[in-house]
Amino acid sequence: MIIVALGGALVGILSSGTGMGGGFLVVPLLIFLGKDVKLAVGTSFIFIFFAAASALAAHHRLGNLEWKTGLALAVGGLVGAQIGPALLEQVPDAMFKRVFAFILVGVGVWMLFSAKNNGA
Repeated sequence: MIIVALGGALVGILSSGTGMGGGFLVVPLLIFLGKDVKLAVGTSFIFIFFAAASALAAHHRLGNLEWKTGLALAVGGLVGAQIGPALLEQVPDAMFKRVFAFILVGVGVWMLFSAKNNGA
């Protein structure tokens, strides 16, 4: 459990500093630790809930919040969050891993090239 807690701390640092949430690292970590895909996804939300609440408080103290946009995203997220688990139940583990990896690589490539085009 110490390794899991240390992994959680690392993911907390990365997710609160990048705004990428924690699932993109927690889910692969839990799968690596031998958890079933569906259990890994569901369990990751415990981490995400508490890490997001803590990061929200920290960003609020720093004045890094745009409440109107964030709340609008949250409304859509509440609806989507009810649909996602039902869809996940229909997807085989191997397919989920491939789609998840494709999304991560796609976002990474997009960010790499968008940063380059913005003079970063």
